[in-house]
Amino acid sequence: MPPIPGVDPGVPNSARVWDYWLGGDEFYPADKAIADEIEQVLPDIVDQARADRLFLRRVVEFFAGEAGMDQFLDIGTGLPTSNNTHEVAQRLRPDARVVYVDNDPLVLAHARALLTSTPEGVTAYLDADMHDPDHVLDLAGETLDLARPVAITMLGVTWHIVDDDEAVRVLGRLVERVAPGSHLAISHQTDEITGRRARDAVDMWNRDAEPKGVCRSKRQLEELFTAAGLILLEPGVVSCNRWRPEAADVPSGEVDQFGGVGRKP
Repeated sequence: MPPIPGVDPGVPNSARVWDYWLGGDEFYPADKAIADEIEQVLPDIVDQARADRLFLRRVVEFFAGEAGMDQFLDIGTGLPTSNNTHEVAQRLRPDARVVYVDNDPLVLAHARALLTSTPEGVTAYLDADMHDPDHVLDLAGETLDLARPVAITMLGVTWHIVDDDEAVRVLGRLVERVAPGSHLAISHQTDEITGRRARDAVDMWNRDAEPKGVCRSKRQLEELFTAAGLILLEPGVVSCNRWRPEAADVPSGEVDQFGGVGRKP
């Protein structure tokens, strides 16, 4: 991949490494090196990446379908791939308004791919940091009506908020400022399935890559939803591919990427 202003190709980055595991081509040799090293320690990591992507599609379909939502805030967008949030949402709700949020210069360079929209809907991209939820919502409010329910997705990014109190603060502030009936979906690295291997993989990541991350247990993730003032929806916090799965979804076995959806009462 050619150089991008503001991007250090020698420091592995989560968006690029995730893209590599998903079969993309937006990565540098340093990203591939740590991705391959982690895969040796944690062989299910590619399945985790795929399960997380399928989780995104099912969650957005749930929001736009059963939950009847037409406003989406995707925080921690990552690099564009198939079935991006606006594509899934606007297939079901052509009038859906979708705001993407990321502060990765590479993601910003590809933002044009995320700014397509149906004629009836709107898609916008914000260069903002999830650690500043008020700034995120202030900017998102230029596109979304925060007095009406908003579907927030934070998939594969909350693990980068390594301090528990900070995670509660960020999620709690997001939930506090959106309307009742809003939903929040999270997916997160755990050690529920592979135990020590998952923790070793996170240690390996923190040694060489950015941003740093943390493993959280199923119970810790449940507590994040509760602390943010959300009602956890069935089936709770589970392996991503066990959250309202479809017959065609793969892989079938549980993976360490767990996810859940909460609703603001």
